[in-house]
Amino acid sequence: QVQLVESGGGLVQAGGSLRLSCAASGRTFSNDAMGWFRQAPGKEREFVARIRGRVGSTYYADSVKGRFTISRDNGKNTVYLQMNNLKPEDMAVYYCAAGIDPTGMYKYWGQGTQVTVSS
Repeated sequence: QVQLVESGGGLVQAGGSLRLSCAASGRTFSNDAMGWFRQAPGKEREFVARIRGRVGSTYYADSVKGRFTISRDNGKNTVYLQMNNLKPEDMAVYYCAAGIDPTGMYKYWGQGTQVTVSS
């Protein structure tokens, strides 16, 4: 059974940093894209960042570009999201996702980790 488990969320002041981790088990994702999404209260889930498998190329939402960095450790089957200069509008539940299905959607999702940013 595939599982994605996020960790690293918490409370931080505006301007601070957090590092989220997402550990995968049940299969290897070294050749698959992995990504981060977030959902704030009353809003739809939105894309944050993606990292491809083999090449490791990255792509970010404009709202986080220059502040967030996605990376991966294939040996640990883990993807990270380093978040710097956090803003109150970054506050949300952050979800990791892995594996693209034939329709182009992520197949596996974590349970989410809360990020709270105080102003």
